[in-house]
Amino acid sequence: MKALVLEDYMKLVYKEVADPVPGPEEVLVEVKATGICGSDVHGIDGSTGRRIPPVIMGHEASGIIRDTGSRVNDWKPGDRVTFDSTVYDLEDWFSRRGDYNLSDGRMVLGVSAKEFRRDGTYAEFVTVPRHILYRLPENVSFTKAAMVEPAAVALHAINLTPVALNDTAVVVGAGMIGLFLVQMLRLAGCTEIVAVDIDTGKLSLAEKLGATIILNPEKDNVSSEVKAMTGTRGADIAFEAVGLSSSIDTAIGALRKGGTLTILGNLSPSVEIPLQTIVTGQLRIQGSCAINGEYSPVLDLLSKDLLNTDAMLSAEVPLSEGADWFRRLYNREKGLNKVILIP
Repeated sequence: MKALVLEDYMKLVYKEVADPVPGPEEVLVEVKATGICGSDVHGIDGSTGRRIPPVIMGHEASGIIRDTGSRVNDWKPGDRVTFDSTVYDLEDWFSRRGDYNLSDGRMVLGVSAKEFRRDGTYAEFVTVPRHILYRLPENVSFTKAAMVEPAAVALHAINLTPVALNDTAVVVGAGMIGLFLVQMLRLAGCTEIVAVDIDTGKLSLAEKLGATIILNPEKDNVSSEVKAMTGTRGADIAFEAVGLSSSIDTAIGALRKGGTLTILGNLSPSVEIPLQTIVTGQLRIQGSCAINGEYSPVLDLLSKDLLNTDAMLSAEVPLSEGADWFRRLYNREKGLNKVILIP
């Protein structure tokens, strides 16, 4: 099969590789659409330590089952599917208590770290365990289904957060996940949603998708603006979808006393936090890891046309052109959001 392989840092090569073979509990999926994730773009230079070459990256995808393992009897060739990005053991202690995203020994498709290596979806075929599959509704296209993963990441963060009707929410980082956060916070009943980013194009898109206020921290005093619109209190909840000290500080500064910050971004291995502000403001700070069962509700939202993915889609291009699109995204070309690769 053909695949886009990260052969070395900053070196992506479209080449022939061996076809994957499904194990007894796995299926072989012909990939029909796969999204370029920001974590892959950041990972190709080695800075994250989670894309150690050689590896076939990619974890946002959809396709058609072409073969099944010997012990798979609930899926068949021809089924249209998408799948979780997390590969986990059903018998793990965390999985059995309903937290498979925290399971020991879990792997992520398309990720190569010190602990594990698992080839992903920038290829014509990929093998995945049967228990991470989800059937596609008939009216959800492969391209839309390739965006379920980041939407599910956003929904998981919201599910962890105490969201109440009429809340004011702040979303720091208007990338793909941030834009899904904006849309779903609106569905969850937040009446004021503040989107924060340094990219004016992303802010404009966030406003189109439901943000009531857009702020650029390079030009605006985010804390003052949010407090002015909330009677000096601050926002009830905040989400940080970047993973830098500066953006976490921005999110914390926008919160009211007793508010909650949920952190999804993990661009940096470590960050600085304003400890005294957290303690004296009795703030709740929590991380949100991946996905834990949110695929089904996201597929339902897509099926009911309650999430706008078209506005975020910048291009659908052949997988063979993937290296060039990675270069453009890595160089932060203006106007680019989600790029979908078609094997």
